[in-house]
Amino acid sequence: QVQLVESGGGLVQPGGSLRLSCVASGIIFRFYTMGWYRQAPGKQRELVAAITSGNSTNYADSVKGRFTISRDNAKNTVYLQMNNLKPEDTAVYYCNAEIFSRSTWGQGTQVTVSS
Repeated sequence: QVQLVESGGGLVQPGGSLRLSCVASGIIFRFYTMGWYRQAPGKQRELVAAITSGNSTNYADSVKGRFTISRDNAKNTVYLQMNNLKPEDTAVYYCNAEIFSRSTWGQGTQVTVSS
């Protein structure tokens, strides 16, 4: 059974940093494209960042230069380092594992950026 478990969310002041982690089980992790998505209240879920099995990355324009996605295949874990956080980054952040157009989602972790 595929399972993705996110952690690392919380409340942070504008300009602060957080690191999200997502641990995967039940999959051959190194073959999957891993992604972080977010959904703010009243908005659609959107891609934040993704990293392929070959370590190619892509980012939403709104987070380029502030967020970094990385993976550790030995630990079945994908990370999202978020720096210089802004109030508009407030959302539930979801981990996604995709292979051959099939996706699995984590349960989400709340990130709130507020003073």
